[in-house]
Amino acid sequence: MKLSGSRIVRTSALPLFVAVTSLLAASPLLAQDEASLEAAQAEESQSQADLAKQIQNPLASVVTLPFQANHNQNVGEFDRTITNINFQPVIPFPGEKWNLVSRSIIPYVSVPVGETSAETGLGDLTTTLFASPAKPGAVIWGVGPVLQLPTSSNPELLGTDKLSIGPAAVIFAGLGNWTLGAVTWQLWSIAGEDSREPVSAMTAQWFINYNLGKGWALGTAPIITCNWKADSGEQCTVPWGAQLSKVLMFGSRPVNLLAGYYHNSEHPEGGADSQVRLQINLIYPQAPK
Repeated sequence: MKLSGSRIVRTSALPLFVAVTSLLAASPLLAQDEASLEAAQAEESQSQADLAKQIQNPLASVVTLPFQANHNQNVGEFDRTITNINFQPVIPFPGEKWNLVSRSIIPYVSVPVGETSAETGLGDLTTTLFASPAKPGAVIWGVGPVLQLPTSSNPELLGTDKLSIGPAAVIFAGLGNWTLGAVTWQLWSIAGEDSREPVSAMTAQWFINYNLGKGWALGTAPIITCNWKADSGEQCTVPWGAQLSKVLMFGSRPVNLLAGYYHNSEHPEGGADSQVRLQINLIYPQAPK
């Protein structure tokens, strides 16, 4: 009976011995897998941080496809909202001495009419082409032409009905976690419907961002617009505000999400007094050479 009992003890201890031995053997592998996972997560966080800085550079060699919704609030006597949904593709063309960067704005606009109605459709397409040195210094710059085409589906309410051209310029600098710069252009009409007012308009956007790490960024990027044909004191819209953005990975595709709010300290009579900005930006980094 004792022998039998002894055998029972030894037989019962065998699975426990095997389990403990297997756990001890697997511990280094588990630790290695955990270290590999932490390294992969750290690499992904760094990649997101790098991408956040790249897409803040208007002249970076990164294809981006932003969809930006601007809700301009309290417009006109009925305090309505004008909504611009802009598709803004940025396509770089790298060269040995000079890079070319194409930046376009294709707007889909909803403009209030009266107290309850609205006119919705395509606005005028604006595109710029910047030439920039392929090997810049600490400050990156670019210059080129801007062209606005009368593509609106309702020229009377949604566009200018004019073909306009002019100069454009951009400047950018990165200082550690900070990025800053500006994009501006001036348009003059050269052709179009004679009954419509000539175009002389400026758009300028300056920006400052502080990158918080892991793809997060806090900044400001107000869009100043001026219609030089308007009466004095009614020409410009000048906003002030802030925005928060984050680079995320959706599968293998990096995407930047952004939300911001801007108050217009100056605007024409009946113009919007504030703006809510929402954006989703699909990112296509340049393949390593």
